[in-house]
Amino acid sequence: MTTDSLFARIARREIPAAIVYQDEEITAFRDVHPVAPVHVLIVPNRVIPTLNDASAEDQALLGRLFLTAQRIARELGIDQSGYRLVMNTNGDAGQSVAHIHLHLLGGRALSWPPG
Repeated sequence: MTTDSLFARIARREIPAAIVYQDEEITAFRDVHPVAPVHVLIVPNRVIPTLNDASAEDQALLGRLFLTAQRIARELGIDQSGYRLVMNTNGDAGQSVAHIHLHLLGGRALSWPPG
């Protein structure tokens, strides 16, 4: 299993990014190709390539990703208007970086189905 990725390098601040939140386990930063006015990627600092690679030991960390998304949505003022959380797994779903991440999308009305 890989221990490095583009997102891990961002979390270590080796690559510049617009970081909106960081702690010892999670880093969140603005997407460089946003599809909504608010588009933040929320990643664990430790590389888990896909959701298929997560294990029972990752349960608390996965929960923290969602609670961090909630916190950021509140801080960015989209918690009441609404937001969407998306996690893609593998190529057909659109995962382009082998490091699990949540997309926090908001700031406009989002259509359904998404694609």
